Amino acid sequence: MDVLILSRLQFAMTTFFHFLFVPLTLGLSLLVAILETAYVRTGDENWRKATKFFGKLFLINFAVGVVTGIPLEFQFGTNWASYSKFVGDIFGSLLAVEATVAFFLESTFIAVWFFGWNRLSKGLHLASIWIVALASNISAFWIIVANAWMQHPVGYVIRNGRAELDSFRDVVLQPFALVEYMHTVGGAWILGGFFVLGISARHLARKSHV
Repeated sequence: MDVLILSRLQFAMTTFFHFLFVPLTLGLSLLVAILETAYVRTGDENWRKATKFFGKLFLINFAVGVVTGIPLEFQFGTNWASYSKFVGDIFGSLLAVEATVAFFLESTFIAVWFFGWNRLSKGLHLASIWIVALASNISAFWIIVANAWMQHPVGYVIRNGRAELDSFRDVVLQPFALVEYMHTVGGAWILGGFFVLGISARHLARKSHV
C-alpha cells in the first residue's frame, strides 16, 4: 500500500472511533439537562439521583470523545498537509470557531456543573448544564459545516493557487450543511434517548433503582 492509502486508513479509523462517542455526548447533554430541570421544578430527589447517575456517564463519554478527537486535528496537518495549505483559510477558520468558542464554553461549564452541586444555587447549577448542552450542539454545528464544505465547497475563490474565503455566510448557511446538521444531531438525540432507556430497562429488569 502507498502512503495515500495508509493515510486514508489511519484517518478513517481515527474518525470512526471518535464518532462512537460524539453522538452520545450530544444526546446525553440534552437529556441530563432535562433531568435536572425536572429536579429543580419538582424537588423530587429521584430526578436528582437520575441526573447525577447519567451525568457521570456523560462526563466519561465526553472525556473519551475529547481524547479521541485530538488526533484528528493533528492529522489534518500530518496526513493532509497539502489539503490544509490549500483550503486553510476556509476550513481552518471553521475549526477555530468550534474550538475557541463552543468547545471551551462546553469544557468550562462541564467543570462548573460537576464541581458545583453543593456550591451553586439550583438555578445557576441548572443553567450550567444547559450551557453545556447548548455548547455541545453548537460545537457539532461548526464541525458539520466544515465537513459539509469538504463535500460541497461554496463561498470561495481560487487566488494565488489557494482557496480563499469569499462569503462566510454562504459557507455557514449552505443547505447541504443545514440538512446534514439536522440529520446528525437528530440522530444523536435519538441515540441518547435509547441509551437512557436501555440502561433504565436493565435496572428495572434486575429490580434495582425501581
